[in-house]
Amino acid sequence: MSVEKYQATFIQNQFASRIGGADYGKDTNIYKFEKIKRAKAAAKKAHPDVELIDMGVGEPDEMADAGILAKLAEEAAKPENRGYADNGIPEFKEAAARYLKNVFSVDGIDAETDVLHTIGAKPALAMLPTVFINPGDVTIMTVPGYPVLGTHTKYLGGEVYNIKLTKENNFLPNIDAIPEDIAKRAKLLYLNYPNNPTGAVATVEFFEKVIVWAKKYSVVVVHDAPYSALTYDGVKPFSFLSVPGAKDVGVELHSLSKSFNMTGWRIGFIAGNPLIVKAFGDVKDNSDSGQFIAIQKAAAYGLDNPAITEAISEKYSRRHNKLVAALNEIGFSAEKPKGSFFLYVEAPKGIVGGQRFESAEDFSQYLIREKLISTVPWEDAGKFVRFSVTFIAEGEAEEARVIDEIKRRLTDVKFEF
Repeated sequence: MSVEKYQATFIQNQFASRIGGADYGKDTNIYKFEKIKRAKAAAKKAHPDVELIDMGVGEPDEMADAGILAKLAEEAAKPENRGYADNGIPEFKEAAARYLKNVFSVDGIDAETDVLHTIGAKPALAMLPTVFINPGDVTIMTVPGYPVLGTHTKYLGGEVYNIKLTKENNFLPNIDAIPEDIAKRAKLLYLNYPNNPTGAVATVEFFEKVIVWAKKYSVVVVHDAPYSALTYDGVKPFSFLSVPGAKDVGVELHSLSKSFNMTGWRIGFIAGNPLIVKAFGDVKDNSDSGQFIAIQKAAAYGLDNPAITEAISEKYSRRHNKLVAALNEIGFSAEKPKGSFFLYVEAPKGIVGGQRFESAEDFSQYLIREKLISTVPWEDAGKFVRFSVTFIAEGEAEEARVIDEIKRRLTDVKFEF
C-alpha cells in the first residue's frame, strides 16, 4: 500500500503533534539538505562526464588510524566483549579522563563519576533535554548551528531562543543581549566551539563570562565539542572544562567522529558536572544498552594516542590554506578558521552583469548546477556558504588538483560582492 493510501487510515490521526500530528507527511516544503541532494543528483545526470566536487560533506574523508582498526579487530575477537555495555566500561571512561588531562589540561575529572560514554554526540544532545526540560522551559541555541538539542526541547513542550553568531562579534554569542525574562526561564545554554559552521573558536574570557552568567541565572551549559582537537596555526586544543567554574555549571560532549576519523563508529563521551552526568546516565540507561565494548576499547586506544588527531589537523590545515588562497584569488573574502574542517564564506551578491543571488541558497544551488561544486548555505545570520575541507583527495598532489579545479571553474565569471 502506498503512503498516500495509508494517509486515509486512522494512523494519520495518531501522529504526535511534535512531528506534525494529522498533517504529518503532507508538508510540501523541501529542506536545505534535501535540496542539495536533489541538486547534486540533477547535476550529475546533466553532466555525467564532469567530476562533482563535494565541499559540503561534514565527515572525514579517510579511514580510522591503523592502530585503532587493529585494536578493534583484536577486541572484537574476544568472547568477553560480546555482551551489553550498558553505561560503558571503566577502561573507556579512564581513557576519556586522561584525554581531557593530556590534550586539554583539564584537571579534576573523576572517571567514575564525571564521565560516561555516548553512542556519538548526537544521541547525547537528544537525551539531555529529557534530563532538564519541562513544558514552558527554554533552551538557548546559537544560530547558525546544529539543531538537535533545540529540536528535542520542542518535542518536550519547551521553547527555543536563538542567538545569532555574527562576524562582527567573532561568531561568539552576545549573552548580554539575552532578555531577562528568557534568561530566567532558561534551563539550557548550547555552545559549540570550534564552531560548525563558522569555524570560530572560543576564548577563556568568553567562557569565564558564560560561567558567571550561568550561575547568575541557574542555567546549565552544554558545550558540544566534536571539533575541539582540530585547531590550527598555534591555537591549542581548548576545553570549556579547563576554565575554573565550568564543572559547576555544565558538561562537555566529545566525539571521536571528526578528530579520529571514526564517524560511523558512533562513540563519544559526556564529561563534567557529576550530578548532570548521573542524571544523563539514568536517561541513557532507558534509551540504549551501550556501544559495543570492542569499539569502546578501540576508542580508548585512540584517546591515548592524540598524535593521530595531530596528523589529521595538519592535513586539514594544509587544505584550508590552499582553499582560502584559491577563493581569495577569485574575489571572495575568505579567512582561514582557527578550528574545525569548515570554511565559512560570505556569498556574493551575484554575477556582474548577470544572475543575482538573493540568498546563500541561491548561490549554493548555482554552484552545484552550473559548476558542479557542492556547498552548504546558511541564512541565519547573513548570507554565507560553508565549504568543507573533507573533500575526497588522496595525497597532497590530488588535494592541489581539486583546489585548482575549483579555481578554474570559478574564474570564468566575475562575482559581485
